[in-house]
Amino acid sequence: MFSGFSTVVPVYSTLFTEMAEMKTCTLDCFPENILIDILSYLNIRELVRNGRVCRRWRRLVKDQRLWRTVDLSTWKGVTTRILWVLLRQYLGHGLRSLRLRGLLLSARGGAFLSEPWLQALTSKCPRLSRLSLLHTDLRGLRSCSLMPPTLQVLELHGCELPPGFFTQSPSGASEPACHQATAANPKSAGNKQLTPSSPGIGIKTLILDNVPSFTNQHLQSLSSWGQLTRLELRDLIRVTAAGLRGCAPPGLRSLSHLKHLEMDTWSRQQMAALGLGEGWAGLEGLGLGGREVSPGMLCLSRLPDLRWLRLRGCRLTEMMVLRSCRSLKELRQLEFWQVEFETERGGELEGGAEEGQDGGEEREEGEREERSDNDPVPNLRRSLATLLPKCSVLFTQCTVTSNQD
Repeated sequence: MFSGFSTVVPVYSTLFTEMAEMKTCTLDCFPENILIDILSYLNIRELVRNGRVCRRWRRLVKDQRLWRTVDLSTWKGVTTRILWVLLRQYLGHGLRSLRLRGLLLSARGGAFLSEPWLQALTSKCPRLSRLSLLHTDLRGLRSCSLMPPTLQVLELHGCELPPGFFTQSPSGASEPACHQATAANPKSAGNKQLTPSSPGIGIKTLILDNVPSFTNQHLQSLSSWGQLTRLELRDLIRVTAAGLRGCAPPGLRSLSHLKHLEMDTWSRQQMAALGLGEGWAGLEGLGLGGREVSPGMLCLSRLPDLRWLRLRGCRLTEMMVLRSCRSLKELRQLEFWQVEFETERGGELEGGAEEGQDGGEEREEGEREERSDNDPVPNLRRSLATLLPKCSVLFTQCTVTSNQD
């Protein structure tokens, strides 16, 4: 009995010693890679606060792996001073994506983003490719050309814009640049061709969400963006079918490089998608949501190059889908997202034949059992497979209701 006890005691004593050592272990014992992974779960405000703990933590917080995707939209009360501090001490070559919330409802809204800050952002963050602005007053900026030239994606949510914001170069900025070049090299004054002061806008994706000041003139000014291939228009009350029709190629102000277009309207009957009836050569992707679905489906036959189509947040019938998509022979993917399908209930047979009624009930029960979340309308899928054999159909959060009429 005592011999077994003497064997167990050293084991427990070793275990207690290890537990005591673990209690005295601090974060300083962890390698830097693990500490950086732990710090990556903090938001920006908490990250800055942890940088004040000690010198080692300050050096870890400044690691550019923590500043690849910066979201300041949840930080309330961000001012211009805070933006300058972040830019001078933390933001650098590792920044890829930046999300900001402005001061649209504040008296200082116009001074939130300034030209000097954007110039400093361009020089310190040469890899910035995505910029998302929320509730930001951009009327103090002359043009979108003041944004970093490395941007590939620009998102504007609830922002205010000046009339010429989307022009290729800021008004009044090219002339001083030309005068400076002439003063530096007088021999170039006689040349007819001058080198542009700034490169063209290289943004490929533009997302506009609830921007009240965006008009048809803004939409037409996007024709100078030679790299723009994706455009998303959401809840824009001043964009009309005539404005969209004027941007359809061919034309002087056409968006000839555009490959993907998405239009969503939820608040009112805008029907701007009727502008697609003019035809749009080269448009390969189209997304329609809300009240833009019905008018947009009437124009699908005018989009011969369409390969991807998504319908979202609407009510449809199987016949509406089949009639609109029958001419889309190049369609490769059709997506339904949060769509409510209306199915007609089969009428009773004349004469009240019991066999016919029983057969209809059995058929209805079989269709109900065949439905699933991924395939809520099996008849529509089979009809589309016959009509468009090269097209894949995807249902996401869709429901089915029975029309009693």
